[in-house]
This record gives sequence, structure tokens and C-alpha cells, in this order.
Amino acid sequence: MRVRFGSAVVIGKFYPPHRGHRFLIETALAQSRQVTLIVCERATDTIPAELRASWLRELFPAAKVMVVEDVYDERDSVLWAELTRRWLGSAPDAVFTSEAYGDPWASALGCVHVEVDRARIHVPVSASAIRANPYAHWEYLDAPVRAYYAKRVCVLGAESTGTTTLAAALAAAFGTVWVPEYGREYSERVMLDPAHVWTTPEFVHIAEEQAAREERAAREANRVLICDTNAFVTSFWHRRYVGTSGFSSQARADLYLLTGDEIPFVQDGFRDGEHVRHDMHRWFEEALRAQEVPWLLVRGTHEERMAAAIAAIDGLFTSPHCAGR
Repeated sequence: MRVRFGSAVVIGKFYPPHRGHRFLIETALAQSRQVTLIVCERATDTIPAELRASWLRELFPAAKVMVVEDVYDERDSVLWAELTRRWLGSAPDAVFTSEAYGDPWASALGCVHVEVDRARIHVPVSASAIRANPYAHWEYLDAPVRAYYAKRVCVLGAESTGTTTLAAALAAAFGTVWVPEYGREYSERVMLDPAHVWTTPEFVHIAEEQAAREERAAREANRVLICDTNAFVTSFWHRRYVGTSGFSSQARADLYLLTGDEIPFVQDGFRDGEHVRHDMHRWFEEALRAQEVPWLLVRGTHEERMAAAIAAIDGLFTSPHCAGR
């Protein structure tokens, strides 16, 4: 596709950005030397405009992205043309839209209007439909938007209570990815030194790395991300090894699954022992009761645990409070 324009504009709420927006923006980029994406912000928006703009900058690094306050009459094309000139410093050579406002807006600007897939034939989706139920339109979302919407399920439990087994099995059942426990990986390295003494900065590092790995994995998730522990859980290992509860952390979760401590303890060479895990299990139960995220204690055989966990995760997508974010 040949370059037709020196400058072009694509305007919208991008609330959220989706594959229809991608098709529109890529069409503009292919035909223009410089494309500006204008993100409209309203006080009632539940996804911050700056976050939407950051997604667009990541997805379309060749475009310029700006955020503007949207408090104007959307039917006043002359006003929007005046505002566009003010924001850009001059009128563009073209505007690319998939909307009815394109013709009067371009006319008021004195530029070309390129209409792209207004009938939504090429990409049959809308941002309002995604907001209503992003999980039903998952294939139309790019990685950063998927990371925003993906439900986070954290499997937690004391030593040798089957957290890793359950996390891996749930990921397979839901056809998604899971995040292994970084603290385990870290501890296996440092505990090769029998004189190692745990410190608070180590737990801060573990929590931060766990969260970073979770964010990367969420981009690949199929609607739900399974996490074998998270930063919230790390604070309890800090209590176990440092002896205080002073370590604070922020973690994102939509559901906690606590594995029961009724199954036999298995020593793998790194675990503290069975006498410790019952105390830690009580710590987890007390903390989960005191916080607001839904949680479930899963006990019994692997099959019983899986059945209970799958039902709880399915509930995240059927609850009227969980359709979107």
C-alpha cells in the first residue's frame, strides 16, 4: 500500500484497544508518513486514558499518541476540527475512522476522510461489547489488554500440600499458562549454603520478581492465569524465616485457592518439616479470612481438589460482578 499522506489522525476512546482498532491504525500507518493517535478521556472511564495510551504506544511505536480531555459535544464536528488543529498545531492531511462522524469532521478540517471497515466486516467486534464481556471476545485483544483483563488465580499453601501439582493441572484444564513459584527457585540456590541467613531485602526481591513474571505470563493467558503463590504469600515466608510481619506487599488476585494440609508430608531435601506446615496453614487461613478477595480451601484427593477448584474458577466468569473490570 503506497504512502498517500504526510500526516494522519486516528481519534477515539480506545476503551479498550482491540483488533478492530489495530486494523484501522495499521491502515493509517501504511498510508501515512506520520500518524497521531488521539485518546479521548472522560471522567467516568474505568480504564485510565493514560493506561490505554501506554498500550497504544507499545502496540504502535511508529505512531504518536496523545491524551485529550473529552468534555465536548460529540456532534459538533466544527468544534472537534478546531480542537484537532489546536492539539496538532495544524490540520492533518487525512483522518482515518470507522465512524459516521468521519465525513463531517474531515470536511471541517479540510482534509481527506479514509473510511475503514465501518460495517465491522473485517473485524466484527466493538469496544462496548468487549467491556461488557472481554472473555467472550478474547481473540480480539492484544497482549497488554489481555494482561489487564485476565483473571488471576493464586494457589497457595504450606509446604508439601500440593500447590504446584494443582497449579499445573488447573492450567492444563483451562488451556492457559501458569507461573511457577520463584521463591522455590531462589531458595534452592541460596540454601546450598548451610550458613545462609534470610533477610528482608531477599523477600522483597522474591515478591517483585514473582509479580514481574506474573505480569509477563498474563499476556499469554487464555482468560485466566494460574499462579503458584504470589507476593501476598511471600510475606508469610518472610514471617517464617525473618520472624516478623513487617514485610508488606501488593498482589493482584481474583481468587485464592488454599491447599489443605491433610495430605502426607513429603521431604524433598529443602522443606522445613511437617511440624511447621500446620502452623503456616493456620496463618494462611487467618489472613485469607481477613482480606476481601474470594478464597476456597481445597482438600481431599487430587480429583476432589480439581473439581472444587474448577468450579470456583468457572464462577469467576459467571458471577454478574465478574463480567469485566
